[in-house]
Amino acid sequence: MSDLQIGEQVVAIEDAPEGEDVIQLLPLDAWHRARGGRMVPFAGYEMPVQYEGIMAEHLWTRQSAGLFDVSHMGQLVFTYGDDEGGNTDSVAKALEAVLPGDVTGLGRGRMRYSLLLAEDGGILDDLMVTRRTVDGTDEIYMVVNGATKYDDIGYLLEVLSDDVTINLQDEQALLAVQGPKAVDALQRLVPGVEALVFMTAGAFDWNGTPLWISRSGYTGEDGFEISIPAEAAAAFADAICAEPEVKPIGLGARDSLRLEAGLPLYGHDLDPETTPVMADLGFALSKRRREAADFAGAERILAERETGPATKRVGLIIAGRQPVREGATVVNVDGATIGRVTSGGFAPTLGAPIGMAFVPTALATPGTAVRLSQRGKFHEATVAAMPFVPHNYVRQSKTTGA
Repeated sequence: MSDLQIGEQVVAIEDAPEGEDVIQLLPLDAWHRARGGRMVPFAGYEMPVQYEGIMAEHLWTRQSAGLFDVSHMGQLVFTYGDDEGGNTDSVAKALEAVLPGDVTGLGRGRMRYSLLLAEDGGILDDLMVTRRTVDGTDEIYMVVNGATKYDDIGYLLEVLSDDVTINLQDEQALLAVQGPKAVDALQRLVPGVEALVFMTAGAFDWNGTPLWISRSGYTGEDGFEISIPAEAAAAFADAICAEPEVKPIGLGARDSLRLEAGLPLYGHDLDPETTPVMADLGFALSKRRREAADFAGAERILAERETGPATKRVGLIIAGRQPVREGATVVNVDGATIGRVTSGGFAPTLGAPIGMAFVPTALATPGTAVRLSQRGKFHEATVAAMPFVPHNYVRQSKTTGA
């Protein structure tokens, strides 16, 4: 079993807060309340669901830039052995037992979307993994979902060797600046971030405060995620929101933005009963790993990839104006349940209700008509390709041409 560090202290996993049973406060809790944030419980934290309104915040992010507080997410750092420089190849190889992506092939400052898999191939979490060097130390940096971070840590402690140390960086806040004008605002505060491209990251400095910044996010828009010491988060939030392009944005708009972008949310569209193939996340299975078949659940996952899963995640365009929410069912002509809606809501950019659902693979082709049942009422829908709104990621630097 590997060690867990919270900050600088090595602790047992039993000492960690018990997720939803303990409501924690974000480093920016007072900052959100002072700006009119309506706070709600989410993933074990009090978090702002909205400020001026979900629709307005959604549209502002699509046309300008929004600041999202995602400090509830788990920021994990993995190092190997007692070598001061670390051994990221050894850590990467160890992680590949439960992640189906090519971690050992990651270059410095490169990041990858991946999945934490159970032994049977079910998805325990989705996450971002980065190989980086900070203060001369090579390490693997991982961002996991807030609601699952302690379960993730417990699982990783069991499957990784004693030589791997996991540091939960609970002293770090995590902020996201998202939208087409995010780069304009952020580069004034932190020159050089404009050279990053989608899924790359680097170390930066803001007024003497060390930052780790990636060009990534979960809205489908261009943007950045910024890991910053918690004690400096409020000053940085003030500074970025003083830029004319940026307003604080809550959870409500974050959810509608990621839904339009066709991005699944763990605990809703992904769970331990779902495999990567069922979830239509086959891109997370790298070619080398597929050929090696040496990750958790490989036999089942590769068989599904070959023959097709029984059900598959699809997008839905709902007829009419009434949104169909999570928990609704997909039904056949006789009214029998054949699938389930996992996310749903009104899409402000499209002006129409949309959703995600798991349906029999035979019905997963875009353009297929399906019927939904919600609270005794039927709704007509059409299977749609995702994303519903095109992604606007910056894959080539305008400054370097890379």
